[in-house]
Amino acid sequence: MTVWISVLLAVVAVAAAVRSTWSPCGLSMLSTITPLSERARGHSYRSTAAWFILGSTVGGATLGAVMALGAAAVDSWQPAATTLGLLALGAALVAATSDSRVAGVALPIHRRQVNERWLDHYRQWVYGAGFGWQIGSGVSTYITSSAVYLMIVLGALTAAPGVALAAGTGFGLVRGLAVLMTRHLEDPADLRSFHRRFTAAEPGVHRGVIAVEIVVAAVAAGTTRSLLVLGVVALVAVAAGLARAVSGRSASDGGVPSWAVPDQAVSDQAVSGRGVIVGGSGSTPGPSVRPAPSTVTYSVSAVGE
Repeated sequence: MTVWISVLLAVVAVAAAVRSTWSPCGLSMLSTITPLSERARGHSYRSTAAWFILGSTVGGATLGAVMALGAAAVDSWQPAATTLGLLALGAALVAATSDSRVAGVALPIHRRQVNERWLDHYRQWVYGAGFGWQIGSGVSTYITSSAVYLMIVLGALTAAPGVALAAGTGFGLVRGLAVLMTRHLEDPADLRSFHRRFTAAEPGVHRGVIAVEIVVAAVAAGTTRSLLVLGVVALVAVAAGLARAVSGRSASDGGVPSWAVPDQAVSDQAVSGRGVIVGGSGSTPGPSVRPAPSTVTYSVSAVGE
């Protein structure tokens, strides 16, 4: 096992989990599973949140199991340390380039939402754990950051199945714990205020994740002991910084991502208890928005900005 890859894997797993909270699915969960909406459905928020966290952790473990299979394959391959470094470097550069849109292109993403009909047809433990598993597995719903792909690659490159499994499980746990951010929201005004602050924080978090990806590339480049490789990493870092600066200045919403713009109001009228799930079929999301008195709705126009 290469210790430095394992350390970087842990950092990337946390960064990817945190960044993914700003995905359409993550944002939907923060308006669907709240004390306000669960009370309206006649359910306990604590119970639903606990099931969600459990499901998300199991989902992360599922992803971790897949990463562990990759790690076992790499372990049987026994590549040289330099080879591992180059592979980690390549993955990190691709991730940073994709997330910063340096070349105007990005890695493909999975555009899928959870099925909101579960809220009507199933008990709270079913939709809580079911939504959680899909969120925690990382690749079952919207993939907002290429850091998720980087985490999977690094998990395999550890050549340590146990470490890869732990990283995936930790990713799922962090994703699940995000639902607790709404635990003190008791009325629509609090919910509106929370989502305004939350969406405003997204640009900084996105830049932070790109910085993590560049750090991974720099550490991996250092293992090659090549000035040329280090120069390439530095060039990508500068290009990524310039790309984010330009996109930040051109954003018309003051830095809030185009796919996560709260609608102008959350009604203070009767609470329906229905959360907002964009793309209701659960398989092919569209730009439709279902207004909900108890939640903040989101318009989806582009993902991964």
